[in-house]
Amino acid sequence: MFATGFSMNVGSISDDAARETQNFLARMAADYRVFMLGGVVTSGADNKGRNECVVYSPAGEEIARYCKLHPFALGGEAEHYAAGALVQPFRLNEFTIAPFICYDLRFPEIFRTAVQRGANLFTVIASWPEARADHWMSLLKARAIENQAYVVGVNRCGADPQLSYKGQSVIFDPHGRAVIEAGSEECSISADLDLPALIDYRQKLPFLRDIHKNYLDVPEPRVK
Repeated sequence: MFATGFSMNVGSISDDAARETQNFLARMAADYRVFMLGGVVTSGADNKGRNECVVYSPAGEEIARYCKLHPFALGGEAEHYAAGALVQPFRLNEFTIAPFICYDLRFPEIFRTAVQRGANLFTVIASWPEARADHWMSLLKARAIENQAYVVGVNRCGADPQLSYKGQSVIFDPHGRAVIEAGSEECSISADLDLPALIDYRQKLPFLRDIHKNYLDVPEPRVK
């Protein structure tokens, strides 16, 4: 919800009619010839919102759409937003990326499901409050280590009337080392990701082969 802030007022922030936010992301992707990912709110026939992550190609075409699997019930999100049903990995050049949103980070089973479907890079977009900033960093690092994958965490900074946010956007490598980290102010960060090194690491230490697949039970979509 980068364009609106985290809100339960689905009717006011829904991007259904003019698709202003989605069109902005598509236009930015095409203008800069990059892949562009961002969070938007849409609404369904049940009058509940959908907290979604959408991804656009350098041609400005939508290539993936993920609906948050875990609305934050403690904050009232589950009353206003419907939960998604599918992990949605997608291909980006040689990487297979699985996008997640905020509270999803606390549920390692969905990351396990994604890695079983080929994911080697996770993105987590979030409005994660400063009061639990240590959890943000620790959980991102854990998801990287346990899945031998890159993790890109993008968190808001600043404050709203209820909470403050520390930022700390970060990229963790498969060993759980921070490749680059942002501070608490608005900024941009970038890094080169070494896929051959990741593949070599997984081959030399094949921990993922020992996952008990019978414990994973999330419907499987077709990878785009």
